[in-house]
Amino acid sequence: MYIVTGGAGFIGSNLVRMLTKFTKEDVLVVDNLSDGKKFLNISDLTIADYMDQDEFLSLIKNDDSFFSNVKCVFHQGACSDTTEWDGRYMMKNNYTFSKILLNACLEKNVRFIYASSAAVYGSSMDFKEQKKNEKPLNIYGYSKLLFDQYVRKLKLTNEQQVVGLRYFNVYGPGESHKGSMASVAYHFNEQIKLKNTANLFKGSHGYSDGEQQRDFIYVDDVCNVNLWFLANSHISGIYNLGTGKPTSFNAVASAIISWHKKGAINYIDFPKNLENAYQCYTSADLKNFRDTGCDIEFKDINEGIHQYLDHLSG
Repeated sequence: MYIVTGGAGFIGSNLVRMLTKFTKEDVLVVDNLSDGKKFLNISDLTIADYMDQDEFLSLIKNDDSFFSNVKCVFHQGACSDTTEWDGRYMMKNNYTFSKILLNACLEKNVRFIYASSAAVYGSSMDFKEQKKNEKPLNIYGYSKLLFDQYVRKLKLTNEQQVVGLRYFNVYGPGESHKGSMASVAYHFNEQIKLKNTANLFKGSHGYSDGEQQRDFIYVDDVCNVNLWFLANSHISGIYNLGTGKPTSFNAVASAIISWHKKGAINYIDFPKNLENAYQCYTSADLKNFRDTGCDIEFKDINEGIHQYLDHLSG
Protein backbone atom coordinates (compact mmCIF):
# COMPACT_ATOMS: atom_id res chain seq x y z
CA MET A 1 0.00 0.00 0.00
CA TYR A 2 1.02 3.60 -0.61
CA ILE A 3 0.03 6.67 1.40
CA VAL A 4 -0.34 10.15 -0.10
CA THR A 5 -0.79 12.98 2.36
CA GLY A 6 -2.49 15.99 0.84
CA GLY A 7 -3.94 13.41 -1.52
CA ALA A 8 -7.05 15.44 -2.28
CA GLY A 9 -5.01 18.54 -3.07
CA PHE A 10 -3.51 19.68 -6.34
CA ILE A 11 -0.28 17.73 -6.75
CA GLY A 12 -1.36 14.99 -4.35
CA SER A 13 -4.48 14.04 -6.30
CA ASN A 14 -2.57 13.90 -9.57
CA LEU A 15 -0.01 11.67 -7.88
CA VAL A 16 -2.77 9.40 -6.53
CA ARG A 17 -4.15 9.10 -10.05
CA MET A 18 -0.78 8.01 -11.43
CA LEU A 19 -0.04 5.64 -8.53
CA THR A 20 -3.33 3.79 -8.92
CA LYS A 21 -2.83 3.58 -12.68
CA PHE A 22 0.77 2.41 -12.82
CA THR A 23 1.23 0.40 -9.62
CA LYS A 24 -2.24 -1.20 -9.45
CA GLU A 25 -1.84 -1.15 -5.67
CA ASP A 26 -3.93 0.31 -2.86
CA VAL A 27 -3.53 4.00 -2.08
CA LEU A 28 -4.61 5.61 1.18
CA VAL A 29 -5.44 9.31 0.82
CA VAL A 30 -4.80 11.52 3.86
CA ASP A 31 -6.04 15.08 3.85
CA ASN A 32 -8.03 17.78 5.63
CA LEU A 33 -11.30 18.40 3.83
CA SER A 34 -12.25 21.51 5.74
CA ASP A 35 -12.23 22.92 2.23
CA GLY A 36 -14.80 20.47 0.91
CA LYS A 37 -14.29 21.55 -2.71
CA LYS A 38 -11.15 19.43 -2.84
CA PHE A 39 -13.25 16.24 -2.92
CA LEU A 40 -13.72 16.84 -6.65
CA ASN A 41 -10.05 16.02 -7.22
CA ILE A 42 -10.50 12.44 -6.00
CA SER A 43 -14.19 11.83 -6.71
CA ASP A 44 -13.40 9.84 -9.87
CA LEU A 45 -10.54 7.83 -8.33
CA THR A 46 -10.65 4.36 -6.85
CA ILE A 47 -8.73 4.60 -3.58
CA ALA A 48 -8.28 2.09 -0.77
CA ASP A 49 -9.45 4.54 1.90
CA TYR A 50 -9.58 8.15 2.99
CA MET A 51 -8.35 9.35 6.38
CA ASP A 52 -8.49 12.76 8.01
CA GLN A 53 -5.12 14.28 8.91
CA ASP A 54 -5.86 14.32 12.65
CA GLU A 55 -6.97 10.68 12.69
CA PHE A 56 -3.86 9.76 10.70
CA LEU A 57 -1.59 11.60 13.13
CA SER A 58 -3.18 9.82 16.07
CA LEU A 59 -2.69 6.42 14.42
CA ILE A 60 0.97 6.89 13.60
CA LYS A 61 1.59 7.98 17.19
CA ASN A 62 -0.38 5.18 18.86
CA ASP A 63 -0.60 2.17 16.52
CA ASP A 64 2.76 0.48 16.17
CA SER A 65 1.48 -1.83 13.41
CA PHE A 66 0.03 0.90 11.21
CA PHE A 67 2.91 0.97 8.70
CA SER A 68 3.32 -2.80 8.46
CA ASN A 69 2.06 -3.00 4.85
CA VAL A 70 3.11 0.43 3.63
CA LYS A 71 5.81 0.66 0.97
CA CYS A 72 6.15 4.42 0.64
CA VAL A 73 4.64 7.63 1.99
CA PHE A 74 4.39 10.53 -0.46
CA HIS A 75 4.13 13.50 1.85
CA GLN A 76 2.46 16.24 -0.22
CA GLY A 77 0.30 17.71 2.54
CA ALA A 78 1.13 21.23 3.73
CA CYS A 79 -0.20 24.73 4.16
CA SER A 80 1.13 26.25 0.94
CA ASP A 81 -0.33 29.75 1.29
CA THR A 82 2.66 32.08 0.94
CA THR A 83 0.56 34.97 2.29
CA GLU A 84 -0.20 33.15 5.57
CA TRP A 85 1.73 34.77 8.42
CA ASP A 86 0.42 32.72 11.35
CA GLY A 87 3.79 31.18 12.11
CA ARG A 88 2.51 28.86 14.82
CA TYR A 89 -0.08 27.37 12.47
CA MET A 90 2.40 27.09 9.60
CA MET A 91 5.08 25.38 11.69
CA LYS A 92 2.63 22.94 13.22
CA ASN A 93 1.33 21.87 9.80
CA ASN A 94 4.50 21.98 7.74
CA TYR A 95 7.28 21.23 10.20
CA THR A 96 6.09 19.40 13.31
CA PHE A 97 3.68 17.10 11.48
CA SER A 98 6.35 16.32 8.87
CA LYS A 99 8.88 15.37 11.56
CA ILE A 100 6.45 13.04 13.31
CA LEU A 101 5.56 11.33 10.04
CA LEU A 102 9.16 11.05 8.88
CA ASN A 103 10.35 9.50 12.14
CA ALA A 104 7.51 6.96 12.07
CA CYS A 105 8.56 5.98 8.54
CA LEU A 106 12.23 5.72 9.45
CA GLU A 107 11.41 3.44 12.38
CA LYS A 108 9.67 1.00 10.00
CA ASN A 109 11.99 1.53 6.99
CA VAL A 110 9.08 2.94 4.99
CA ARG A 111 10.28 5.07 2.10
CA PHE A 112 9.51 8.78 2.40
CA ILE A 113 9.25 11.15 -0.57
CA TYR A 114 8.15 14.65 0.32
CA ALA A 115 7.34 18.02 -1.18
CA SER A 116 9.74 20.81 -0.39
CA SER A 117 9.59 24.12 -2.24
CA ALA A 118 11.59 26.63 -4.26
CA ALA A 119 10.28 29.15 -1.72
CA VAL A 120 13.31 28.17 0.40
CA TYR A 121 15.46 30.23 -1.98
CA GLY A 122 13.43 33.40 -1.53
CA SER A 123 15.55 36.41 -2.40
CA SER A 124 18.46 34.34 -3.74
CA MET A 125 19.33 34.39 -7.43
CA ASP A 126 21.30 31.15 -7.20
CA PHE A 127 19.06 28.07 -7.10
CA LYS A 128 21.53 25.32 -6.31
CA GLU A 129 20.70 23.17 -3.27
CA GLN A 130 23.19 24.82 -0.93
CA LYS A 131 22.69 26.50 2.43
CA LYS A 132 24.20 29.80 1.26
CA ASN A 133 21.40 30.15 -1.33
CA GLU A 134 18.50 29.56 1.06
CA LYS A 135 16.92 32.91 1.95
CA PRO A 136 13.14 32.47 2.38
CA LEU A 137 10.94 35.55 2.20
CA ASN A 138 7.95 34.19 4.12
CA ILE A 139 7.05 31.77 6.90
CA TYR A 140 5.95 29.16 4.36
CA GLY A 141 9.42 29.10 2.80
CA TYR A 142 11.02 28.98 6.24
CA SER A 143 8.86 26.04 7.34
CA LYS A 144 9.97 24.09 4.28
CA LEU A 145 13.60 25.04 4.77
CA LEU A 146 13.60 24.01 8.42
CA PHE A 147 12.33 20.55 7.52
CA ASP A 148 14.96 20.23 4.76
CA GLN A 149 17.59 21.11 7.38
CA TYR A 150 16.18 18.43 9.68
CA VAL A 151 16.42 15.88 6.85
CA ARG A 152 19.99 16.86 6.06
CA LYS A 153 21.05 15.77 9.56
CA LEU A 154 19.75 12.22 9.11
CA LYS A 155 22.09 9.26 8.89
CA LEU A 156 20.17 6.77 6.76
CA THR A 157 20.70 3.03 6.56
CA ASN A 158 20.71 1.15 3.26
CA GLU A 159 17.09 0.16 3.90
CA GLN A 160 15.90 3.75 4.24
CA GLN A 161 15.03 6.29 1.56
CA VAL A 162 14.21 9.96 2.14
CA VAL A 163 13.79 12.27 -0.85
CA GLY A 164 12.86 15.95 -0.75
CA LEU A 165 11.74 17.58 -4.00
CA ARG A 166 11.88 21.36 -4.15
CA TYR A 167 8.93 22.12 -6.40
CA PHE A 168 9.17 25.26 -8.46
CA ASN A 169 5.99 26.76 -10.03
CA VAL A 170 3.71 23.79 -10.65
CA TYR A 171 0.58 24.20 -12.80
CA GLY A 172 -2.05 21.85 -14.19
CA PRO A 173 -5.42 20.15 -13.53
CA GLY A 174 -6.76 20.03 -9.98
CA GLU A 175 -5.65 23.42 -8.69
CA SER A 176 -8.90 25.41 -8.89
CA HIS A 177 -9.61 25.02 -5.14
CA LYS A 178 -6.36 26.85 -4.29
CA GLY A 179 -7.93 30.24 -4.99
CA SER A 180 -5.31 32.99 -4.96
CA MET A 181 -2.58 30.36 -4.55
CA ALA A 182 -3.45 28.65 -7.86
CA SER A 183 -0.88 29.13 -10.62
CA VAL A 184 -0.80 32.20 -12.83
CA ALA A 185 -1.66 29.87 -15.71
CA TYR A 186 -4.97 29.09 -13.99
CA HIS A 187 -5.70 32.74 -13.23
CA PHE A 188 -4.75 34.02 -16.69
CA ASN A 189 -7.01 31.40 -18.26
CA GLU A 190 -9.94 32.39 -16.04
CA GLN A 191 -9.39 36.06 -16.87
CA ILE A 192 -9.30 35.38 -20.61
CA LYS A 193 -12.51 33.36 -20.37
CA LEU A 194 -14.35 36.01 -18.34
CA LYS A 195 -13.06 39.31 -19.72
CA ASN A 196 -10.83 38.41 -22.67
CA THR A 197 -7.89 40.05 -20.87
CA ALA A 198 -5.06 38.66 -18.74
CA ASN A 199 -3.79 40.97 -16.00
CA LEU A 200 -0.02 40.90 -15.52
CA PHE A 201 2.14 42.99 -13.23
CA LYS A 202 3.87 46.05 -14.59
CA GLY A 203 7.63 46.13 -14.46
CA SER A 204 9.26 45.64 -11.07
CA HIS A 205 12.57 44.68 -9.48
CA GLY A 206 14.38 45.64 -12.69
CA TYR A 207 12.09 43.68 -15.01
CA SER A 208 9.94 45.18 -17.79
CA ASP A 209 6.16 44.82 -17.87
CA GLY A 210 5.25 41.13 -17.58
CA GLU A 211 8.87 40.04 -17.91
CA GLN A 212 9.25 38.68 -14.38
CA GLN A 213 10.31 35.05 -14.85
CA ARG A 214 9.50 31.84 -13.05
CA ASP A 215 10.37 28.20 -13.63
CA PHE A 216 6.96 26.70 -14.53
CA ILE A 217 6.62 22.90 -14.49
CA TYR A 218 3.60 20.83 -15.48
CA VAL A 219 2.07 18.69 -12.74
CA ASP A 220 2.36 15.42 -14.71
CA ASP A 221 6.12 15.92 -14.92
CA VAL A 222 6.27 16.43 -11.15
CA CYS A 223 4.35 13.20 -10.57
CA ASN A 224 6.53 11.26 -12.99
CA VAL A 225 9.61 12.33 -11.03
CA ASN A 226 8.01 11.17 -7.76
CA LEU A 227 7.40 7.77 -9.36
CA TRP A 228 10.96 7.67 -10.69
CA PHE A 229 12.35 8.04 -7.17
CA LEU A 230 9.91 5.35 -6.01
CA ALA A 231 11.46 3.03 -8.59
CA ASN A 232 14.99 4.03 -7.50
CA SER A 233 14.80 3.38 -3.78
CA HIS A 234 18.60 3.48 -3.34
CA ILE A 235 18.67 7.25 -3.98
CA SER A 236 18.06 9.78 -1.21
CA GLY A 237 18.62 13.51 -1.01
CA ILE A 238 17.07 16.92 -1.58
CA TYR A 239 16.66 17.95 -5.21
CA ASN A 240 15.24 20.81 -7.22
CA LEU A 241 12.26 19.97 -9.36
CA GLY A 242 11.64 22.49 -12.12
CA THR A 243 12.39 22.59 -15.83
CA GLY A 244 15.57 24.62 -15.43
CA LYS A 245 14.19 27.01 -18.05
CA PRO A 246 12.57 30.19 -16.69
CA THR A 247 9.59 31.59 -18.58
CA SER A 248 8.21 35.12 -18.48
CA PHE A 249 4.64 35.82 -17.41
CA ASN A 250 4.17 37.35 -20.86
CA ALA A 251 5.02 33.99 -22.42
CA VAL A 252 2.54 32.15 -20.18
CA ALA A 253 -0.25 34.59 -21.04
CA SER A 254 0.64 34.43 -24.74
CA ALA A 255 0.43 30.62 -24.71
CA ILE A 256 -3.06 30.83 -23.19
CA ILE A 257 -4.15 33.49 -25.68
CA SER A 258 -2.81 31.28 -28.49
CA TRP A 259 -4.89 28.34 -27.27
CA HIS A 260 -8.07 30.43 -27.03
CA LYS A 261 -7.24 32.22 -30.30
CA LYS A 262 -8.35 35.44 -28.64
CA GLY A 263 -7.43 37.73 -25.77
CA ALA A 264 -5.09 40.53 -24.79
CA ILE A 265 -2.63 41.40 -22.01
CA ASN A 266 -3.23 44.23 -19.56
CA TYR A 267 -0.54 45.45 -17.17
CA ILE A 268 -1.49 46.41 -13.62
CA ASP A 269 0.51 48.09 -10.86
CA PHE A 270 2.78 45.83 -8.82
CA PRO A 271 1.26 45.45 -5.32
CA LYS A 272 3.10 47.40 -2.63
CA ASN A 273 2.63 44.62 -0.07
CA LEU A 274 4.58 42.16 -2.25
CA GLU A 275 7.62 44.31 -2.95
CA ASN A 276 9.78 42.63 -0.29
CA ALA A 277 8.17 39.19 -0.39
CA TYR A 278 8.07 38.27 -4.07
CA GLN A 279 10.27 36.07 -6.20
CA CYS A 280 10.59 37.83 -9.56
CA TYR A 281 12.92 35.16 -10.94
CA THR A 282 13.31 31.44 -10.34
CA SER A 283 15.18 28.80 -12.31
CA ALA A 284 15.93 25.34 -10.95
CA ASP A 285 19.55 24.27 -11.02
CA LEU A 286 19.14 20.65 -12.14
CA LYS A 287 22.71 19.41 -11.92
CA ASN A 288 22.26 17.38 -8.73
CA PHE A 289 18.90 16.14 -9.95
CA ARG A 290 20.29 14.97 -13.31
CA ASP A 291 23.28 13.39 -11.56
CA THR A 292 20.85 10.87 -10.02
CA GLY A 293 20.34 9.45 -13.52
CA CYS A 294 16.79 10.72 -13.91
CA ASP A 295 16.42 11.64 -17.58
CA ILE A 296 12.72 12.57 -17.64
CA GLU A 297 12.15 15.36 -20.15
CA PHE A 298 9.88 18.20 -19.08
CA LYS A 299 7.23 19.92 -21.17
CA ASP A 300 7.94 23.45 -22.32
CA ILE A 301 5.39 26.12 -21.44
CA ASN A 302 3.50 25.93 -24.74
CA GLU A 303 3.09 22.15 -24.63
CA GLY A 304 2.14 22.21 -20.95
CA ILE A 305 -0.38 25.05 -21.30
CA HIS A 306 -2.05 23.44 -24.30
CA GLN A 307 -2.31 20.08 -22.51
CA TYR A 308 -3.71 21.83 -19.43
CA LEU A 309 -6.34 23.78 -21.33
CA ASP A 310 -7.27 20.75 -23.44
CA HIS A 311 -7.95 18.94 -20.16
CA LEU A 312 -10.06 21.80 -18.77
CA SER A 313 -12.16 21.94 -21.93
CA GLY A 314 -12.58 18.17 -22.25
